Amino acid sequence: MVLHEPSAQWSVNAADWIRRVRSALGDLRPRVEHVGSNAVPGLVAKPTIDLQVSVPDLDDEPSYRPALESLGVVLRAREPGHRYFRPDAGKPRVVHIHVCGQGSTWEHEHLLFRDFLRSHRAVATDYAELKRRLAVEFRHDRLAYTDGKTEFVRQVVAMARQEAESG
Repeated sequence: MVLHEPSAQWSVNAADWIRRVRSALGDLRPRVEHVGSNAVPGLVAKPTIDLQVSVPDLDDEPSYRPALESLGVVLRAREPGHRYFRPDAGKPRVVHIHVCGQGSTWEHEHLLFRDFLRSHRAVATDYAELKRRLAVEFRHDRLAYTDGKTEFVRQVVAMARQEAESG
């Protein structure tokens, strides 16, 4: 696992992918958001762009899957509430596309997490430190790296919910 220092290029790449996804999905008019660590200014991250695409009906895969696949990504995982697309094996992982239902818990929690880190610099710094430590400890185990962040993410989402409810 290799983390990179923040780059202004990440937001440029994300904007390009957002434009491409919106264009490909046309009349579906999805909500497309840059999420993940490189959507938080100043945070170390993998350079892969994570996009969250919120569609009216997640189970209506024919309404979005062919259009997304026309962009050079393939469906890699189908889970309750979430579909995951990325470039085919052997191609550079420049983007991960996470499709969820509009108004879903998946959609809401990922945006809460991103927005909380954007507005709470100290929490983002703590997250960066955790990521650096896990990247060293699990440099050859992407799943363990991801699992190591889970409790921190849950705590941040809970803080974000509490702040949203009281604010």
